[in-house]
Amino acid sequence: MRIASHHMYDASIKNLQSRQEKLASSQEQLSTGRRVNYASDDPTAAARAERALAAIARTEANQRTIDASRNVMNIAESALGNGIELLQSARETLIAAGNGSYSDGERQALAIKLKDIRDQLLAVANRPDGGGGFVFGGQGSSTPPFVETVDGVVFRGQSGETLSSTGERLNLSIDGDLIWLKGKSSANGVFNTGPGTNTLTGMANTGTAWITSGSVTVPSELPYPATPSPNYSINFTVSGGTVTYDILEDGNPIASGQPYESGKEIAIPGKGMAVAISGNPADGDSFAIGESNNDLNIFQSLDSMIASLQTKNQPGGAVQQAVNAGMAKVDAALTSLMSSRSAVGEQLNRMEGIESRNADQKLAAQTEQSNAVDLDEVAAISDFQNQMTGYQAALQSYASIQKLSLFNYINS
Repeated sequence: MRIASHHMYDASIKNLQSRQEKLASSQEQLSTGRRVNYASDDPTAAARAERALAAIARTEANQRTIDASRNVMNIAESALGNGIELLQSARETLIAAGNGSYSDGERQALAIKLKDIRDQLLAVANRPDGGGGFVFGGQGSSTPPFVETVDGVVFRGQSGETLSSTGERLNLSIDGDLIWLKGKSSANGVFNTGPGTNTLTGMANTGTAWITSGSVTVPSELPYPATPSPNYSINFTVSGGTVTYDILEDGNPIASGQPYESGKEIAIPGKGMAVAISGNPADGDSFAIGESNNDLNIFQSLDSMIASLQTKNQPGGAVQQAVNAGMAKVDAALTSLMSSRSAVGEQLNRMEGIESRNADQKLAAQTEQSNAVDLDEVAAISDFQNQMTGYQAALQSYASIQKLSLFNYINS
Protein backbone atom coordinates (compact mmCIF):
# COMPACT_ATOMS: atom_id res chain seq x y z
CA MET A 1 0.00 0.00 0.00
CA ARG A 2 1.33 3.42 -1.01
CA ILE A 3 1.39 6.07 1.75
CA ALA A 4 1.95 9.59 0.47
CA SER A 5 3.75 12.31 2.44
CA HIS A 6 0.53 14.35 2.39
CA HIS A 7 -1.30 11.57 4.27
CA MET A 8 1.38 11.53 6.94
CA TYR A 9 1.12 15.31 7.35
CA ASP A 10 -2.68 15.10 7.73
CA ALA A 11 -2.44 12.29 10.25
CA SER A 12 0.09 14.19 12.31
CA ILE A 13 -2.03 17.37 12.30
CA LYS A 14 -5.16 15.45 13.32
CA ASN A 15 -3.20 13.85 16.13
CA LEU A 16 -1.96 17.27 17.27
CA GLN A 17 -5.48 18.74 17.19
CA SER A 18 -6.88 15.81 19.16
CA ARG A 19 -4.20 16.17 21.80
CA GLN A 20 -4.76 19.95 21.96
CA GLU A 21 -8.49 19.44 22.54
CA LYS A 22 -7.86 16.92 25.33
CA LEU A 23 -5.22 19.17 26.85
CA ALA A 24 -7.55 22.18 26.73
CA SER A 25 -10.35 20.12 28.33
CA SER A 26 -8.05 18.96 31.11
CA GLN A 27 -6.85 22.52 31.64
CA GLU A 28 -10.46 23.75 31.92
CA GLN A 29 -11.31 21.00 34.41
CA LEU A 30 -8.29 21.91 36.55
CA SER A 31 -9.13 25.61 36.46
CA THR A 32 -12.82 25.05 37.41
CA GLY A 33 -12.28 22.08 39.70
CA ARG A 34 -15.16 20.29 37.96
CA ARG A 35 -15.16 17.13 35.90
CA VAL A 36 -18.43 18.07 34.20
CA ASN A 37 -18.55 21.66 32.95
CA TYR A 38 -21.17 21.10 30.23
CA ALA A 39 -24.09 18.71 30.06
CA SER A 40 -22.47 17.11 27.01
CA ASP A 41 -19.44 16.14 29.11
CA ASP A 42 -21.54 13.54 30.98
CA PRO A 43 -25.34 13.82 30.57
CA THR A 44 -26.12 11.39 33.39
CA ALA A 45 -23.85 13.14 35.88
CA ALA A 46 -25.19 16.53 34.80
CA ALA A 47 -28.76 15.36 35.51
CA ARG A 48 -27.72 14.12 38.96
CA ALA A 49 -26.10 17.48 39.67
CA GLU A 50 -29.23 19.40 38.60
CA ARG A 51 -31.38 17.33 40.95
CA ALA A 52 -28.92 17.96 43.75
CA LEU A 53 -28.92 21.70 43.01
CA ALA A 54 -32.72 21.75 43.20
CA ALA A 55 -32.58 19.99 46.57
CA ILE A 56 -30.01 22.52 47.82
CA ALA A 57 -32.23 25.40 46.70
CA ARG A 58 -35.18 23.89 48.60
CA THR A 59 -33.18 23.48 51.80
CA GLU A 60 -31.90 27.06 51.54
CA ALA A 61 -35.48 28.33 51.08
CA ASN A 62 -36.55 26.26 54.09
CA GLN A 63 -33.71 27.76 56.11
CA ARG A 64 -34.85 31.28 55.23
CA THR A 65 -38.33 30.33 56.46
CA ILE A 66 -36.86 28.95 59.68
CA ASP A 67 -34.91 32.18 60.20
CA ALA A 68 -38.04 34.29 59.62
CA SER A 69 -40.10 32.16 62.00
CA ARG A 70 -37.36 32.20 64.64
CA ASN A 71 -37.25 35.99 64.47
CA VAL A 72 -41.02 36.24 65.06
CA MET A 73 -40.99 33.62 67.82
CA ASN A 74 -38.09 35.33 69.62
CA ILE A 75 -39.95 38.66 69.53
CA ALA A 76 -43.17 36.92 70.68
CA GLU A 77 -41.37 35.17 73.53
CA SER A 78 -39.90 38.47 74.68
CA ALA A 79 -43.26 40.25 74.36
CA LEU A 80 -45.10 37.57 76.34
CA GLY A 81 -42.38 37.76 79.00
CA ASN A 82 -42.94 41.52 79.23
CA GLY A 83 -46.70 40.93 79.46
CA ILE A 84 -46.24 38.45 82.31
CA GLU A 85 -44.06 40.93 84.20
CA LEU A 86 -46.68 43.66 83.76
CA LEU A 87 -49.48 41.38 84.97
CA GLN A 88 -47.39 40.42 87.98
CA SER A 89 -47.07 44.12 88.73
CA ALA A 90 -50.85 44.50 88.31
CA ARG A 91 -51.38 41.64 90.76
CA GLU A 92 -49.14 43.28 93.34
CA THR A 93 -51.06 46.51 92.88
CA LEU A 94 -54.37 44.71 93.51
CA ILE A 95 -53.00 43.08 96.64
CA ALA A 96 -52.09 46.53 97.90
CA ALA A 97 -55.58 47.80 97.00
CA GLY A 98 -57.10 45.14 99.28
CA ASN A 99 -55.62 46.87 102.32
CA GLY A 100 -58.66 47.74 104.45
CA SER A 101 -56.98 50.84 105.85
CA TYR A 102 -56.58 52.50 102.44
CA SER A 103 -58.62 55.56 101.67
CA ASP A 104 -60.48 56.20 98.41
CA GLY A 105 -57.66 58.54 97.34
CA GLU A 106 -55.03 55.87 97.87
CA ARG A 107 -57.03 53.35 95.85
CA GLN A 108 -57.45 55.89 93.06
CA ALA A 109 -53.66 56.30 92.98
CA LEU A 110 -53.39 52.53 92.55
CA ALA A 111 -56.00 52.74 89.79
CA ILE A 112 -53.76 55.22 87.96
CA LYS A 113 -50.89 52.73 88.25
CA LEU A 114 -53.13 49.99 86.83
CA LYS A 115 -54.07 52.29 83.95
CA ASP A 116 -50.38 52.75 83.13
CA ILE A 117 -49.84 48.96 83.24
CA ARG A 118 -52.82 48.50 80.91
CA ASP A 119 -51.39 51.00 78.41
CA GLN A 120 -48.04 49.21 78.47
CA LEU A 121 -49.79 45.89 77.85
CA LEU A 122 -51.54 47.38 74.83
CA ALA A 123 -48.15 48.43 73.44
CA VAL A 124 -46.85 44.89 74.02
CA ALA A 125 -49.85 43.40 72.21
CA ASN A 126 -49.14 45.69 69.24
CA ARG A 127 -45.43 44.85 69.09
CA PRO A 128 -44.09 44.94 65.48
CA ASP A 129 -42.20 41.99 64.01
CA GLY A 130 -39.48 44.07 62.34
CA GLY A 131 -40.73 43.24 58.85
CA GLY A 132 -43.64 45.62 58.48
CA GLY A 133 -46.14 43.39 60.30
CA PHE A 134 -47.13 42.69 63.88
CA VAL A 135 -46.27 39.64 65.97
CA PHE A 136 -49.82 39.23 67.28
CA GLY A 137 -51.51 40.34 64.05
CA GLY A 138 -52.95 36.92 63.21
CA GLN A 139 -53.11 36.24 59.49
CA GLY A 140 -52.00 39.73 58.59
CA SER A 141 -52.32 43.35 59.62
CA SER A 142 -50.57 46.40 58.20
CA THR A 143 -51.77 48.53 61.12
CA PRO A 144 -51.67 47.82 64.88
CA PRO A 145 -54.11 44.94 65.39
CA PHE A 146 -55.39 46.05 68.81
CA VAL A 147 -57.30 49.31 68.70
CA GLU A 148 -58.72 51.43 71.51
CA THR A 149 -62.42 52.17 70.99
CA VAL A 150 -65.23 53.59 73.13
CA ASP A 151 -66.14 49.97 73.94
CA GLY A 152 -62.60 49.08 74.97
CA VAL A 153 -59.79 47.35 73.11
CA VAL A 154 -60.85 45.39 70.03
CA PHE A 155 -58.92 43.21 67.60
CA ARG A 156 -58.82 44.59 64.06
CA GLY A 157 -56.44 42.03 62.57
CA GLN A 158 -57.32 38.75 60.87
CA SER A 159 -57.85 35.98 63.42
CA GLY A 160 -55.69 32.91 62.96
CA GLU A 161 -52.02 32.27 62.27
CA THR A 162 -49.77 32.72 59.28
CA LEU A 163 -47.87 29.49 58.67
CA SER A 164 -44.94 28.72 56.42
CA SER A 165 -45.50 26.88 53.15
CA THR A 166 -42.89 24.26 54.03
CA GLY A 167 -43.73 20.77 55.19
CA GLU A 168 -43.00 21.80 58.78
CA ARG A 169 -45.59 23.80 60.74
CA LEU A 170 -43.76 27.07 61.42
CA ASN A 171 -45.51 30.23 62.58
CA LEU A 172 -44.81 33.53 60.87
CA SER A 173 -47.32 35.28 63.15
CA ILE A 174 -49.42 34.51 66.22
CA ASP A 175 -53.16 34.72 66.80
CA GLY A 176 -53.19 37.67 69.19
CA ASP A 177 -56.99 37.65 69.42
CA LEU A 178 -56.82 34.21 71.04
CA ILE A 179 -54.13 35.24 73.53
CA TRP A 180 -55.19 38.73 74.60
CA LEU A 181 -58.98 38.72 74.14
CA LYS A 182 -60.10 35.08 74.23
CA GLY A 183 -58.13 33.44 76.99
CA LYS A 184 -59.60 31.00 79.50
CA SER A 185 -61.66 33.13 81.89
CA SER A 186 -60.61 31.35 85.09
CA ALA A 187 -57.27 30.75 86.73
CA ASN A 188 -58.14 27.09 87.34
CA GLY A 189 -59.09 26.73 83.67
CA VAL A 190 -62.44 25.05 84.42
CA PHE A 191 -64.90 27.24 86.31
CA ASN A 192 -65.57 30.85 87.28
CA THR A 193 -66.74 32.19 90.61
CA GLY A 194 -68.31 35.47 91.57
CA PRO A 195 -70.91 37.22 93.72
CA GLY A 196 -74.53 36.42 92.93
CA THR A 197 -77.60 38.34 94.04
CA ASN A 198 -79.32 38.40 97.37
CA THR A 199 -82.10 35.81 97.19
CA LEU A 200 -84.37 37.90 99.44
CA THR A 201 -84.05 41.26 97.69
CA GLY A 202 -82.96 40.30 94.19
CA MET A 203 -80.31 42.99 94.49
CA ALA A 204 -76.56 42.81 95.03
CA ASN A 205 -75.17 41.08 98.12
CA THR A 206 -75.23 43.28 101.18
CA GLY A 207 -72.73 41.43 103.38
CA THR A 208 -68.95 41.76 103.49
CA ALA A 209 -68.12 38.25 102.25
CA TRP A 210 -66.13 37.45 99.11
CA ILE A 211 -65.35 34.26 97.20
CA THR A 212 -62.01 32.96 95.88
CA SER A 213 -61.38 31.78 92.33
CA GLY A 214 -61.55 28.16 93.52
CA SER A 215 -59.60 25.05 92.59
CA VAL A 216 -60.07 21.63 91.03
CA THR A 217 -59.90 18.86 93.63
CA VAL A 218 -60.96 15.73 91.70
CA PRO A 219 -60.59 16.21 87.90
CA SER A 220 -62.54 13.03 87.09
CA GLU A 221 -65.63 14.40 88.90
CA LEU A 222 -65.77 17.74 87.10
CA PRO A 223 -69.20 18.47 85.55
CA TYR A 224 -67.62 20.39 82.66
CA PRO A 225 -67.71 20.36 79.73
CA ALA A 226 -71.37 19.46 79.43
CA THR A 227 -74.40 20.48 77.42
CA PRO A 228 -76.28 22.14 78.95
CA SER A 229 -73.63 23.45 81.30
CA PRO A 230 -74.76 23.26 84.96
CA ASN A 231 -74.59 26.29 87.25
CA TYR A 232 -74.02 26.18 90.99
CA SER A 233 -74.76 28.65 93.75
CA ILE A 234 -73.97 28.92 97.43
CA ASN A 235 -76.83 30.62 99.29
CA PHE A 236 -76.44 31.89 102.86
CA THR A 237 -78.94 31.99 105.68
CA VAL A 238 -78.32 34.02 108.84
CA SER A 239 -80.63 33.19 111.74
CA GLY A 240 -80.07 33.98 115.39
CA GLY A 241 -76.41 34.70 114.82
CA THR A 242 -75.86 31.33 113.11
CA VAL A 243 -74.69 31.33 109.50
CA THR A 244 -75.37 28.34 107.27
CA TYR A 245 -75.29 27.79 103.56
CA ASP A 246 -76.97 25.65 100.92
CA ILE A 247 -75.36 24.45 97.68
CA LEU A 248 -77.62 24.31 94.64
CA GLU A 249 -77.19 22.87 91.17
CA ASP A 250 -79.41 24.66 88.64
CA GLY A 251 -81.65 25.68 91.56
CA ASN A 252 -81.87 22.21 93.11
CA PRO A 253 -80.26 21.68 96.55
CA ILE A 254 -77.40 19.18 96.70
CA ALA A 255 -76.27 20.19 100.22
CA SER A 256 -78.31 22.05 102.83
CA GLY A 257 -77.81 23.71 106.20
CA GLN A 258 -74.01 23.50 106.16
CA PRO A 259 -72.29 25.48 108.94
CA TYR A 260 -70.25 28.39 107.65
CA GLU A 261 -66.71 29.17 108.74
CA SER A 262 -64.95 32.16 107.20
CA GLY A 263 -62.04 31.17 104.95
CA LYS A 264 -62.74 27.44 105.19
CA GLU A 265 -62.81 25.51 101.91
CA ILE A 266 -66.26 24.60 100.64
CA ALA A 267 -66.39 21.50 98.44
CA ILE A 268 -69.13 21.11 95.84
CA PRO A 269 -70.34 17.55 96.57
CA GLY A 270 -69.31 15.05 93.91
CA LYS A 271 -68.27 17.74 91.44
CA GLY A 272 -64.50 17.91 92.01
CA MET A 273 -64.57 21.66 92.74
CA ALA A 274 -63.85 23.66 95.89
CA VAL A 275 -64.00 27.35 96.80
CA ALA A 276 -63.42 29.43 99.88
CA ILE A 277 -65.62 32.26 101.10
CA SER A 278 -64.33 34.76 103.65
CA GLY A 279 -65.97 37.58 105.56
CA ASN A 280 -69.48 37.98 106.88
CA PRO A 281 -72.31 37.21 104.46
CA ALA A 282 -75.74 38.73 105.01
CA ASP A 283 -78.95 36.75 105.10
CA GLY A 284 -79.84 35.79 101.50
CA ASP A 285 -76.42 36.57 100.01
CA SER A 286 -75.31 34.14 97.32
CA PHE A 287 -72.24 33.31 95.24
CA ALA A 288 -72.24 31.75 91.76
CA ILE A 289 -70.11 29.08 90.12
CA GLY A 290 -70.24 28.38 86.38
CA GLU A 291 -68.21 26.94 83.54
CA SER A 292 -65.39 29.16 82.34
CA ASN A 293 -65.30 30.23 78.72
CA ASN A 294 -62.66 31.41 76.28
CA ASP A 295 -63.70 35.03 76.62
CA LEU A 296 -61.10 36.57 78.91
CA ASN A 297 -60.36 40.05 77.59
CA ILE A 298 -57.24 41.12 79.49
CA PHE A 299 -57.80 44.80 78.78
CA GLN A 300 -61.48 44.70 79.70
CA SER A 301 -60.59 42.93 82.94
CA LEU A 302 -58.09 45.64 83.82
CA ASP A 303 -60.66 48.31 82.92
CA SER A 304 -63.11 46.68 85.34
CA MET A 305 -60.49 46.64 88.11
CA ILE A 306 -59.63 50.28 87.49
CA ALA A 307 -63.30 51.27 87.64
CA SER A 308 -63.75 49.37 90.92
CA LEU A 309 -60.78 51.09 92.52
CA GLN A 310 -62.03 54.50 91.39
CA THR A 311 -65.49 53.95 92.94
CA LYS A 312 -65.81 55.92 96.17
CA ASN A 313 -67.39 54.98 99.49
CA GLN A 314 -67.50 51.23 98.88
CA PRO A 315 -68.06 48.90 101.86
CA GLY A 316 -65.10 46.74 102.80
CA GLY A 317 -66.68 43.55 101.51
CA ALA A 318 -67.33 45.07 98.08
CA VAL A 319 -63.74 46.28 97.86
CA GLN A 320 -62.37 42.89 98.84
CA GLN A 321 -64.68 41.09 96.42
CA ALA A 322 -63.59 43.43 93.61
CA VAL A 323 -59.95 42.87 94.49
CA ASN A 324 -60.39 39.09 94.63
CA ALA A 325 -62.31 39.06 91.36
CA GLY A 326 -59.61 41.21 89.80
CA MET A 327 -56.85 38.91 91.06
CA ALA A 328 -58.72 35.91 89.68
CA LYS A 329 -58.82 37.57 86.26
CA VAL A 330 -55.15 38.53 86.48
CA ASP A 331 -54.26 34.96 87.48
CA ALA A 332 -56.27 33.66 84.53
CA ALA A 333 -54.50 36.12 82.22
CA LEU A 334 -51.13 35.07 83.64
CA THR A 335 -52.02 31.42 82.99
CA SER A 336 -52.98 32.28 79.42
CA LEU A 337 -49.78 34.23 78.73
CA MET A 338 -47.55 31.65 80.38
CA SER A 339 -49.20 28.87 78.39
CA SER A 340 -48.68 30.86 75.17
CA ARG A 341 -45.07 31.59 76.10
CA SER A 342 -44.51 27.90 76.76
CA ALA A 343 -45.92 27.07 73.32
CA VAL A 344 -43.62 29.65 71.71
CA GLY A 345 -40.63 28.22 73.58
CA GLU A 346 -41.55 24.72 72.43
CA GLN A 347 -41.67 25.92 68.84
CA LEU A 348 -38.23 27.54 69.20
CA ASN A 349 -36.89 24.23 70.51
CA ARG A 350 -38.55 22.37 67.62
CA MET A 351 -36.87 24.71 65.15
CA GLU A 352 -33.46 23.52 66.32
CA GLY A 353 -34.37 19.97 65.31
CA ILE A 354 -35.83 21.15 61.99
CA GLU A 355 -32.71 23.21 61.32
CA SER A 356 -30.48 20.22 62.06
CA ARG A 357 -32.44 18.00 59.66
CA ASN A 358 -32.39 20.74 57.06
CA ALA A 359 -28.60 21.03 57.37
CA ASP A 360 -28.24 17.25 56.99
CA GLN A 361 -30.39 17.30 53.84
CA LYS A 362 -28.34 20.14 52.38
CA LEU A 363 -25.08 18.34 53.13
CA ALA A 364 -26.40 15.16 51.48
CA ALA A 365 -27.41 17.14 48.37
CA GLN A 366 -24.03 18.90 48.24
CA THR A 367 -22.27 15.53 48.54
CA GLU A 368 -24.39 14.13 45.70
CA GLN A 369 -23.58 17.14 43.53
CA SER A 370 -19.89 16.84 44.32
CA ASN A 371 -19.86 13.13 43.52
CA ALA A 372 -21.55 13.82 40.19
CA VAL A 373 -19.45 16.69 38.80
CA ASP A 374 -16.41 17.43 40.97
CA LEU A 375 -12.91 16.61 39.81
CA ASP A 376 -10.42 14.21 41.37
CA GLU A 377 -7.59 16.75 41.27
CA VAL A 378 -4.77 14.29 41.97
CA ALA A 379 -5.81 12.06 39.07
CA ALA A 380 -6.55 15.11 36.88
CA ILE A 381 -3.07 16.59 37.44
CA SER A 382 -1.48 13.27 36.58
CA ASP A 383 -3.57 13.02 33.39
CA PHE A 384 -2.70 16.61 32.48
CA GLN A 385 1.02 15.95 32.83
CA ASN A 386 0.73 12.80 30.71
CA GLN A 387 -1.17 14.74 28.04
CA MET A 388 1.47 17.49 28.07
CA THR A 389 4.19 14.86 27.56
CA GLY A 390 2.21 13.22 24.74
CA TYR A 391 1.53 16.60 23.11
CA GLN A 392 5.22 17.55 23.18
CA ALA A 393 6.11 14.15 21.67
CA ALA A 394 3.52 14.71 18.91
CA LEU A 395 5.03 18.13 18.15
CA GLN A 396 8.54 16.65 17.86
CA SER A 397 7.20 13.81 15.69
CA TYR A 398 5.50 16.28 13.34
CA ALA A 399 8.65 18.35 13.12
CA SER A 400 10.62 15.24 12.10
CA ILE A 401 8.01 14.15 9.51
CA GLN A 402 8.16 17.56 7.83
CA LYS A 403 11.82 16.89 6.94
CA LEU A 404 11.08 13.61 5.12
CA SER A 405 9.91 15.13 1.80
CA LEU A 406 11.86 14.40 -1.48
CA PHE A 407 12.55 18.09 -1.97
CA ASN A 408 14.20 18.37 1.43
CA TYR A 409 16.37 15.36 0.53
CA ILE A 410 17.41 16.82 -2.88
CA ASN A 411 18.16 20.22 -1.34
CA SER A 412 20.32 18.61 1.32
